[in-house]
Amino acid sequence: MWFSTLRPALLLSAFSAAITSVAGEALLSSSSLNTCQEDSMFTASLFKVVYTPSNSSAALDIVATSSVEGSVVFDIAISAYGYQIIRTTIDPCTVGLAGLCPMTAGKIPLTFNLDVGEAAASQIPGIAYNFPDLDATVRVFLNMTETGKSVACVEADISNGKTVDLIGVKWALAIVAGLVLCSSAVINGLGHSNAAAHIASGALSLFGFFQAQAMLGLTAIHLPPVVQSWTQDFQWSMGIINVDFMQDIFTWYQRATGGTPSTIFDSLTTVSVQVEKRALDVFPEAAVNMYRRSAALIPRAVGHLAKRANIMTGSGSYLVYGIQRVAFKAGIETTNLFMTGLVFFCLLVLFTILGVAAFKGWCELAAKQRWMKSDTFLEFRNGWLTVLKGILFRLTLIGYPQMSILCLWEFTQVDSPAEVVLAVFFIAGMTITLGWAASKVIRIARRSVAMHRNPAYILFSDPQALNKWGFLYVQFRASAYYFVIPVLGYTLVKSMFIAFAQGSGTAQAIGFLLIEAIALIAASVLRPWMDKSTNSFNIAICAVNFINAIFLLIFSDVFSQPPLVNGVIGLILFFLNAIFATILLIMVIISTALVFYRKNPDGRYQFMADDRTSFMKSQSQLTGTTELDALAATARGDKAGYKPGLDLDDDNESISSESMRRRTNTSTNLAVPGASPVGAQPRNFNRPQSPVDPAVPLFPANSGPPRAPSPYGGSQASTYRSQNNPSPAAYRAQNNASPWQRGAGYDH
Repeated sequence: MWFSTLRPALLLSAFSAAITSVAGEALLSSSSLNTCQEDSMFTASLFKVVYTPSNSSAALDIVATSSVEGSVVFDIAISAYGYQIIRTTIDPCTVGLAGLCPMTAGKIPLTFNLDVGEAAASQIPGIAYNFPDLDATVRVFLNMTETGKSVACVEADISNGKTVDLIGVKWALAIVAGLVLCSSAVINGLGHSNAAAHIASGALSLFGFFQAQAMLGLTAIHLPPVVQSWTQDFQWSMGIINVDFMQDIFTWYQRATGGTPSTIFDSLTTVSVQVEKRALDVFPEAAVNMYRRSAALIPRAVGHLAKRANIMTGSGSYLVYGIQRVAFKAGIETTNLFMTGLVFFCLLVLFTILGVAAFKGWCELAAKQRWMKSDTFLEFRNGWLTVLKGILFRLTLIGYPQMSILCLWEFTQVDSPAEVVLAVFFIAGMTITLGWAASKVIRIARRSVAMHRNPAYILFSDPQALNKWGFLYVQFRASAYYFVIPVLGYTLVKSMFIAFAQGSGTAQAIGFLLIEAIALIAASVLRPWMDKSTNSFNIAICAVNFINAIFLLIFSDVFSQPPLVNGVIGLILFFLNAIFATILLIMVIISTALVFYRKNPDGRYQFMADDRTSFMKSQSQLTGTTELDALAATARGDKAGYKPGLDLDDDNESISSESMRRRTNTSTNLAVPGASPVGAQPRNFNRPQSPVDPAVPLFPANSGPPRAPSPYGGSQASTYRSQNNPSPAAYRAQNNASPWQRGAGYDH
């Protein structure tokens, strides 16, 4: 009987944001009451209810507005994961609900506790208190007793306080991704370039999967509670991290630059916040109509908030969806979201610069104090600035999905004029930078193909180019150097759908489906990554992303499927992605750990079929002796002549560019030894030249049999050798280091 008394309140009131619970305590709660019928005559701007089975009581705090007068009957439906488990009717006059029998028009504030009997409590299954992100809903129709007509409809979402949105999971994922990326850089600095390339490729693919999970949560499509919480675990990869003192700074900055911050969290004690329950394009017209009718009654400041941040319903509560939903769940005011992502990206760049500089200083100190061998990390120490440039480019690539979404979304919000300027600067700057870098790689690869019939030659033989631009192509096979262009286009188009289609969940779902289908087909057909295992790794990620896009389309209710389908699909999405993410993490962690365990990390991986290892320095292949340097130079083609006119687009930091300009400068063109200066002709490097001086007679009158001067002896031969065919040692002495020692090895 007492449970029947509680049902129209507890299950009626289980509607909106969650109430923080004592860890480990069993409870059922709700924090908002949502309308589910147009022209509903009963609404609640504040609704909080908590049922604790330990003391068999329920605490209710309600501020409701009713336009209903007369006797009503409550028609109650309780469902879990879309499956209706209880359907009953309750007469408030029969159970003795004061103030509701009969109902009167006006504002109804109610704060009271209800005792729940043992019989009522026994009807609630134990799993309801323990399964995370419980997807349970109570819907109540208020029907007039005399006519049977429904005059109001309210519904509530019930939470048990358990969730998969855990701070520990976020920290674990972030730490693993960061350590693997740092490990690839350390391994590369030790000279194991092949192993470093594989680890960096896996780490970047893993991080991209994390960002794809976060993007699911940023869509304006209704997601089941478990999916919302699961995607919230990855929002750190988009820079959405709540730090209280930083939020205060962002609010001050917005006010100082002419903006009006939202104050949702300041009003939670008096106003409920509704997390949308279905796709916006099929959302009940009641919410939109109520917003329109109430717009004229909302104060100017609140109206500005409703326009830019959330929808205020006619009941006085707020409706959050899509990007705003993510911000609300993260505890961030929606008007501070852009600045939050922007500042954390800038902090990542800043701390990376400081970390690389500090590591450079430590290496120099350790080498000077003989804490480590003098040749350890020698390449990094000699070319650390070039390495740093490559790292910053890589951070730009990693942060591009995050900044493209937030910057484009800021154009629709206009939080303040200064923030719009920042959005323009970052989206334009990052897009132009990555586009120019990609075009640079393509131009270098085309020159390499034209000269050596192999794009890998210049892309991988020049340490400076590899350090600076390798972040764009090292994870792909050499012939697929261009694939970074489709990757950037994929990211930008996906970001546009998220940022600009927040008002239409169906548009976002269809856009995601097309984008992920094209990505999966391209990855499966072209297989652009460096080897078979890396291709399989990335194709699997594309396949899971495509499946998730199909699930999004189902969640958008475009098929008008029963609610039970959404509940089941939500659980499938969670378990599929959780299992897949765990497998990816285990694979990346094990592969990284094995690299540190093995004496020869490069030996664990097959050499790529594009012959990149013939042009790259690897510690496991070369010992740095003069003879092996000479053999490697021959393999790379250093002794072969260069075609005149090669210019890597004036990149003066490229070894290849320097050597090309040095060899093609007319001031250094050589004539045949001993020839007249007037008749000297430019040296043709494509044709072998005889070392014999034509000015010396072949048959001198006062000598024996004629013999050409040896190119390996005598002062004239020495002059010839130093000018035309220097030995590796002489070439290194002339240039202060071997070409492999002048860079820092490519970095990941």
